[in-house]
Amino acid sequence: MEPDDVRSEAYDLVVLAMSEPQFAGAGVRTLLVRIAQARVPCLSLMNMPPMPYLKRIPNLETDKLAACFTTLDGWRDFEPGLVSLCSPDPQAFRLPDTGPNVLHVGLPTNFKAAPFEFSEHNKMLKELEADIDAVRVDGKEIPVKLRAHNSLFVPFAKWAMLLTGNYRCVQPNGIRSIKEAVHDDIETSRDIYRSVTDLVVRLGATPDSQVPFEKYAKAAEGLLKPSSAARAIDGGARHVERVDLLVQFIADQLGMGNPAVDEVAATVTSRIAGNLRAAA
Repeated sequence: MEPDDVRSEAYDLVVLAMSEPQFAGAGVRTLLVRIAQARVPCLSLMNMPPMPYLKRIPNLETDKLAACFTTLDGWRDFEPGLVSLCSPDPQAFRLPDTGPNVLHVGLPTNFKAAPFEFSEHNKMLKELEADIDAVRVDGKEIPVKLRAHNSLFVPFAKWAMLLTGNYRCVQPNGIRSIKEAVHDDIETSRDIYRSVTDLVVRLGATPDSQVPFEKYAKAAEGLLKPSSAARAIDGGARHVERVDLLVQFIADQLGMGNPAVDEVAATVTSRIAGNLRAAA
């Protein structure tokens, strides 16, 4: 179905399951405007929190974060309370020569959803959670679940993982696996992870909602491929989700900047700038 053919008012819930730059496409931007006008609740599966969601975070100067996004055109009419965020923690990718709905799950963790503002929309999340729990495939539970939480900050627990692993796959002249990004310099990894975790707690998360570094580092041992953002940049992409830049900007707002985080963002920015020059 093409974006122009979607009747947004016919749905109870919209799931935003593309990367942030894809929402900049003309047809998708127009669809976002219609979704906002229809006041349909939206559950985002992006690593990058949509701007309306960031506006729900107290004391965050969101007007200073616009440069982190490809465009804000499609997001301007959304009511913040109708936008929630679900951390896409599972690592999944398509295998060659398989059907369109076949995915290989490399890290079978759970999707962690933050609440909506309104109780009727949170009830839908709880119903989805229960329905997914009840699914059986060949008599077995599926390995990836939806977990509805009461905190706006639970999905931000992934930021430390993204900055420590995913974005550090991007190198000045190439890419590397997430395992290498985390374990080639474990002390720098620990420093970045701690810094970003502290930032999320400063925003309002509870310390016990954050994944310990040791647990993440152990999981990273099995992540033998570069992140999707790194592969895209190495393939010439001119736009990727910039959670690295978002974390850097927010840290600077709160006086919690970290040179190691700055270096990660600078490397990604440099590689994208190179792609833009090559495409000119």
